[in-house]
Amino acid sequence: MSPRPRNLLSAVLIVLAALLVPCGTLAAWVAYDLADTGRYTAAMAPLAADPDVREAVADALEDGIVREAGAGALRGAMGPFVRDAARSFTRTEAFRAGWDTANRTVHGAVLRAVRTEAAGDRPVTVDLAVVTARVRDELARERMPFAHRIPVRHAEVTVLPTAETDRLRRGLRVLDVAARWLPCAAVVFAVAGIVTATCRRRAVTATGLGTALGGALLVLAVAAGRRLTLAGLSGPSHRPAAAAVYDALTATLRTASWLLAVLGLAVALASWLTGRLPRRRGVPAAGGPVPPPGAGPGPAPSTPGTSSTPLPP
Repeated sequence: MSPRPRNLLSAVLIVLAALLVPCGTLAAWVAYDLADTGRYTAAMAPLAADPDVREAVADALEDGIVREAGAGALRGAMGPFVRDAARSFTRTEAFRAGWDTANRTVHGAVLRAVRTEAAGDRPVTVDLAVVTARVRDELARERMPFAHRIPVRHAEVTVLPTAETDRLRRGLRVLDVAARWLPCAAVVFAVAGIVTATCRRRAVTATGLGTALGGALLVLAVAAGRRLTLAGLSGPSHRPAAAAVYDALTATLRTASWLLAVLGLAVALASWLTGRLPRRRGVPAAGGPVPPPGAGPGPAPSTPGTSSTPLPP
């Protein structure tokens, strides 16, 4: 194959590899990080100490207590007391234990529904009795009066409607396949593009720059997703808490994106510097004759008894 078609094919393969890098990273993050209950719970656990998250939970508890008590007309009178009690609860170990249990329970229920075909087309529900029992035990351990008398009632709460469950099941199935094959395809295309190129050093440089560009685009995509997510909320009061949750869930994805950008730039810079280094002197060109030892530039030495001056006729 002539050099021009080889370089064109190499460029196409390297561009494909650069496009697959961010897509494969995103799919792997969803399939192996976000869709893992243990990793999800570990990422959400520190948010129990976040002030914005605690404030949002306290507001939700206050609304729920007032609504359950049927004291809507007395909200102005009893609101400060209920709010103080809710805020005090969010600073206890019982809240942290309930937070972890709730996240683990909800995530596990959603994951079982989207992973199991036998779940059928029905909404995803969780029983809050598990969370209530954990909170009651923690309050009793902290010797709160009458904590052992807190009733544990079975209450099914819908966390994902039927339409969302089916859509999430199909999307996660596609992401599972993409997470398995897109990174492998990116590596294969990159290696093939480097091998096909007539100047492999330039191909390595282009591959590094393409990887860095893919990582940078993924960083911008995460930032844009954060802005769109917060803009889609109905009220601005809970946006700080939503921002904290979004940042906690995308921490691994942001780290992977920056690693791709830095690694790609490092490879490209190393390849470029390799081509700029001066060659050593005295090294013959490829295919040229090798001079004998001690031979240098200049006329060949004459043998004894002979003269380099032509004799007169």
